[in-house]
Amino acid sequence: MYTKQEASKLRQEFWTSFGHYMRPVLSSEGERVNWINYRTGVPGITFKMDADDTHATIAIIINHPDLDSQQRVYDQFLQLKNMLQEQTGESWIWEYAIEDADGNLCCRIGATLDNVSIFNNADWPKLITFFKPRLMGFDAFWNMAKAGFEYL
Repeated sequence: MYTKQEASKLRQEFWTSFGHYMRPVLSSEGERVNWINYRTGVPGITFKMDADDTHATIAIIINHPDLDSQQRVYDQFLQLKNMLQEQTGESWIWEYAIEDADGNLCCRIGATLDNVSIFNNADWPKLITFFKPRLMGFDAFWNMAKAGFEYL
């Protein structure tokens, strides 16, 4: 078991390492990207990567404060589901109207890798191998689809 400080330090070391690993990787449009803090540029749509002591997740979070707008955004993603699957190379898990950590309703579209720990350096290659292709696939998808979400 780790203290809060030790756990925080290990998390920071992993994300710093991942950031260094991804730094030379350009976006699908050939531009430099801060992969750790990937910005969608559309309010109410965020992209999140997370890892803890049991699993890792990568997800699109739809957290628009207006539930009708949130529904429209989710429906738009559903219309583009095949494109997302093609770009990421897999089918992601689709969750509608779930509660986030703050108790607010959101929608999540993502993938999970079980049986890995950010606190185990030996798992870091597995985490990187999980995150990188999905992040790159989402970036390719988003560069094609973003315009359709900007006015919802």
